Amino acid sequence: MKKIIVLGALALLLSSCSGNWGWYVVDPTLPKGLINLKFLISGLYYTVLLSVTAILISVVVGLLVALPGLSPNKYLRGFNRVYVEIIRAIPILVLILWVYYGLPQISGYTISVFWAGVIALALSDSAFEAEIFRAGIQSIDKGQYEASHTISLNYVDTMRFIILPQAIRRILPALGNQLVYMLKMSSLVSVVGMQELTRKANELVVTEYRPLEIYTVLLLEYLALILVVSAIVRWFENKMNTDQR
Repeated sequence: MKKIIVLGALALLLSSCSGNWGWYVVDPTLPKGLINLKFLISGLYYTVLLSVTAILISVVVGLLVALPGLSPNKYLRGFNRVYVEIIRAIPILVLILWVYYGLPQISGYTISVFWAGVIALALSDSAFEAEIFRAGIQSIDKGQYEASHTISLNYVDTMRFIILPQAIRRILPALGNQLVYMLKMSSLVSVVGMQELTRKANELVVTEYRPLEIYTVLLLEYLALILVVSAIVRWFENKMNTDQR
């Protein structure tokens, strides 16, 4: 609640500033300002959809990459290490450009802006998710594995019913941080024309020539969005801890 009050106070302070600042372009009491605000907010849908889709895919891919890293087979562990190191070394902006412009030439298929962004973000984040899952699974006591063997559970059932539920509770804060990171990194997809928050702001700046005011609203949009997401993640984390007790 305090963060929302601070956010509102900041917005009020900015709106009260005088001088040569053209806050009329985003003033909701003016017809044109209201239209501009609606235009800016309209990018919220694609920002959230892009980020949530990418994080869901990256979690699945990250888990699949993490499991070989726990194998006693050195080749499987090598695959995990090579994948993680290569993907983490590639800047996400470069990866977005490569997927959008380069992948269609290799595959022969046209990729939409949305799916190019999803693929690039999910691929980049999957390396971090793999390390998060690997650390979470390794943190589970070996006695849990031994207990599962005594009741004749195979590897898949052991992971599904015993290890992963405990590991997810431990890595939930890290997964929440990755979702916040994904929301912020989604702004980079604007370079290939994705109509999300940042792209909308860039287009409005071109027509209104008021970058300070428009980018301030953009900053507040991201701030409010991430505060809400962080609060939801904390609530979910507390709920899981309560259920466990």
